Order: sequence, then structure tokens, then C-alpha cells
Amino acid sequence: MGLELYLDLLSQPCRSIYIFARSNNIPFEFKHVELFKDSVLGKKPAAGSGAEQPRAGPSNSEGAGKVSLLKKVPALKDGDFTLAECTAILLYLSRKYNTPDHWYPSDIQKRAQVDEYLSWHHANIRANAPKTMWIKVLIPLFTGQPLPSEKLQEVMEGLSASLKQFEERFLQDKAFIIGSEISLADLVAIVELMQPVGVGCDIFEDRPRLKEWRRRVEDAVGKELFFQAHEMILNIKELSNIQIDPQLKEHLAPVLMKMLK
Repeated sequence: MGLELYLDLLSQPCRSIYIFARSNNIPFEFKHVELFKDSVLGKKPAAGSGAEQPRAGPSNSEGAGKVSLLKKVPALKDGDFTLAECTAILLYLSRKYNTPDHWYPSDIQKRAQVDEYLSWHHANIRANAPKTMWIKVLIPLFTGQPLPSEKLQEVMEGLSASLKQFEERFLQDKAFIIGSEISLADLVAIVELMQPVGVGCDIFEDRPRLKEWRRRVEDAVGKELFFQAHEMILNIKELSNIQIDPQLKEHLAPVLMKMLK
């Protein structure tokens, strides 16, 4: 049995794994999992040209639950071996497939810089960037009413503070986070920062240094792959037309509201 990746490209961690695997020509079977099930996401991504592309067809949600005891994506299945958590999967793939050194450098200090960013990322960029999508699209979709504008402003202020730290502490005057080449740190960062962009919060517009970094990341992985991976998030507003199963709405609406308290 070959490598199977259970992913939903609506998810930032899933996109980082998808881009990493594709840009490094790692052969895998794409197992499309819908985070909110068919009644929420409605349609599947269009069929791709090859086996590694997202494909239309039944959701693999049940299969992902069997692969990952945590019952969430991303999840990896490699023969009898299974693995969850984005960072663990990225590191596993980089080691097994001996990907170019710049992704996770053998130099101990550069590797430590990647580790440092990945540790910082979760409590800072990831703590704020995804909330823009919940506030502007998903929570109104489930509750039937928009959230106060103050809530988005609060999240954007927190994200702005994190971006300032990102530029001053991690990016500085370098091309990428650890120097002249892209690493896993850049990949994990960029997919997270595309989440606000998808709902109309262009965080790159007034930040020229950050905007140039994004351009370099796109070029490093390939613009076609980058935008193919982000196609769903960049068309996220299409979700507003989806009819949601009432039972699913009743179950998830209070959970989503608690996330932003």
C-alpha cells in the first residue's frame, strides 16, 4: 500500500502538507475529507489531471477517523503506519523522502530556527488568523446572523500585533524566515496568513516586506500549485449559499461561538 494523505484544503495545515508533498514530487493518494461534511461544503473540488490532485467523489471522513485517533485532519497512512498532526507529518515526509535540505536544514542552528518559529506560530499567528474566517463566514453561516464588527476588529488587532513580531523577529531583512531559501517555517506561516485573505482581509496590502515575502514563497513552491491549493479558501464566500442540515447547525453553532469567547 502506498502513502495516503487525508486532507481538506479548507484547512491550513492540510494545505501545507499538500503543497509540500506536491512541490517535492512525493507520490501519494489524496483522500479528500470534508471538515464539515457534505451538508456544509456542498460540492467537491474539481477533478484534477492526476492521481495526486483532489478528486471528486465520496468524502473520506469515515476513513480519516479510522486513520487518526484524534479524528481530525490532516492524517497520514503509510502502509500500516498512521500519523496525525501537521508538523509531525511534514517532518516524517521530509525525512522519509529525503527532501532538499533547505526545508528542514541539517545545520543544527538553522533547524533550531525552524523549530523556534513552529513553536511560536501556534500561540500567535494561528491563534488569530483563522478566526477571521469563523467571524466573517462560518459563524454567520451556522447561526444565521453576523457577529458584531467589534469582534473582527479585536481579532485583527491581535493578528496585527503578531504580524509585527513576525516581520521584526523572524523575517527581518531576509528573503525567508531562516535565510535565503524556503523552509517548513515559511510554508506553515503562509498557508495560515492566506486564511484572512480568503475572506477579504488583505493583511499583505499595507505591509510591503510581508508582501514581498509572500511573492517569494509563491515562486519557491510554484504559483500554479500555490493557487490550486488555495482555490477553495479564495472562493470561501461561496459557502454562504450552502443549505446546512438543521441538526448539524444545532450541534455546531454553540461550539463555534465558544471558540471566539
